[in-house]
Amino acid sequence: MIITKTPFRVSFAGGGSDLADFYEKYGGCVLSTSINRYCYISIHPYFDENYTLLKYSENELVRNLSDIKHRIFNCILNERGIHGVEITSTADIPGGTGLGSSSTFTVGLLNALNCYQGKYMSKGKLAEKACEVEIQKLRSPIGKQDQYAAAFGGLNFIRFHQDGEVSVSPIVMMPEIYHRLQRNLMMFYTGDTRSANSILSEQKKNISAQDKAENLKKMCALAEDMRVALERNELDSFGSLLNEGWKLKRTLASGISNPVIDEAYQTAMANGALGGKLLGAGGGGFLLFYCEPENQEKLRVALRLRQFPFSFEKDGASVIYIGDKYWD
Repeated sequence: MIITKTPFRVSFAGGGSDLADFYEKYGGCVLSTSINRYCYISIHPYFDENYTLLKYSENELVRNLSDIKHRIFNCILNERGIHGVEITSTADIPGGTGLGSSSTFTVGLLNALNCYQGKYMSKGKLAEKACEVEIQKLRSPIGKQDQYAAAFGGLNFIRFHQDGEVSVSPIVMMPEIYHRLQRNLMMFYTGDTRSANSILSEQKKNISAQDKAENLKKMCALAEDMRVALERNELDSFGSLLNEGWKLKRTLASGISNPVIDEAYQTAMANGALGGKLLGAGGGGFLLFYCEPENQEKLRVALRLRQFPFSFEKDGASVIYIGDKYWD
C-alpha cells in the first residue's frame, strides 16, 4: 500500500489572476499558504486484478477504466493504463468549500500513482501535470494557484507569467511574526458547499471587460503589498489589505457573494475583525478573518458560525507510507 498526504490551501490575495485569460495578457500573482488539513490517497492492488475499485464520496467497481464516472480518476487512470487496483480518497474537509479541494485531490492522486509506478516527479512538475489534467484535458474553468499551493506547501508568493511559466517564492518572516499572523487568523464555515465552475466560468468571460480586468490588476497589486509587508515583518496593514481585496473580488462575478455572506462579513467587521474574505471562487464555503486575539471571542460570539481551527503547514505533497506493492 502507498498513502499520500496533500494539504488544502488558504488564498489571501490575487485569486482570479491565475486564470489564463488574465495572466497571458497581464501576468498574475497570488499570496497563499497551505494549511494542516489534508486529502489522503491510498492505493494497493485489488483482490481481483480484473477490476478496479475506487472509493471517494461514492464507490465505483469497474472492469473497464473507460467506465469510470469520476472525471479526474477516469482521465489519469486511462492515461497511465493503471488497473486492478483499489484507490481510496479521504479528506479533512468536504469539496466545494473554497480550499482548493479538486486540485489537492489531483496532486495527491498523481503523487500516489507516481510512487506506485516507481516514478519521480518534482513538486513543480507535479503541479504542472495537475494543471494539465484539470485545465487542458478536462477543460475545467479554473486557474493554476491551487495545484502549486498543494504541491509545494508553505506560505508562498506565486507568480503566473505571461508565457505560462509559474514561479513559487517562499515568504521569509521572523518566527514570532509568522506565529502572530496565524494567531490573528480565524476561519468560519458558512455551512454551504458549491461548485466553483459556474462562478469561474462567468469570471473568465468578465475578464474581457475593462473594469473587471482593472480590478484584477488592483488585486495583484494588493498581493504584492501583502508580500512586502510580511517580508518586512509588518502585520498592521494585513487586515485592511484583506478587506480591500474582498471588496474588489466581489465585483468580478455575480455569484461570488450573497446576502447571507454579506451579513456575516458585516457582523464580523463590526465585532473586531480588521478584514477578511470568502475563500475560493465564492458562493459559500469558508470565511476568513484577520482579528487581534483580544477581540476574537467577541467576534466568535457575534458571528455564530462554526469556527474551523487551522494552522500553516510547510511540507506540501508528501508520501507518508510505502508498503509492499504485491502480496506473496
